[in-house]
Amino acid sequence: CRGFHIVIYGQVKLGFLSAQGDEKIVEIIGPGFSFGEALMFMEKPYIVGATALADTMLLHIGKEAVFGELEHNPAFARRMLAGMSRRLHGLMKDVESYSLRSGSQRIVGYLLKDDPEGDGSQVTLVVSKKLLASRLNLTPEYFSRVLHDLSGHGMITVQGRLITILDIERLRAYEG
Repeated sequence: CRGFHIVIYGQVKLGFLSAQGDEKIVEIIGPGFSFGEALMFMEKPYIVGATALADTMLLHIGKEAVFGELEHNPAFARRMLAGMSRRLHGLMKDVESYSLRSGSQRIVGYLLKDDPEGDGSQVTLVVSKKLLASRLNLTPEYFSRVLHDLSGHGMITVQGRLITILDIERLRAYEG
């Protein structure tokens, strides 16, 4: 690996592709966020593919420049470590979620992750429902069924990628 990338604008999905063509989205990277740092230190090839989801500009930061800056700038080294630590923490939370939470609970957790203020709060899905389902380790059909169920029980409304929370307390208590 010859460096890492920063998303200037657009979105990049990181994911695995099975021999059968099934895709598992690991992460969706937006503007200001980076990917590939850990591999730069490990000198291993990428194990996930990176695909732009929209018109995207990436900034490639070369390994030599990074290593040179690490030698002379402790603050830069701390920021690199903090970024990789955040990603590791996020991946560990994903493992916990996949292992200990039902699919319904993962969807509700996603809808509540930014601490909506109350009834009437809106969540805009930043990617398609299919990609989000993969990110949550669910099939698109199951994802749609849960949204339909939540909507049928009067907890949310769904209009394309815009989800309005109608009853936040019931949504928080939902066990699926």
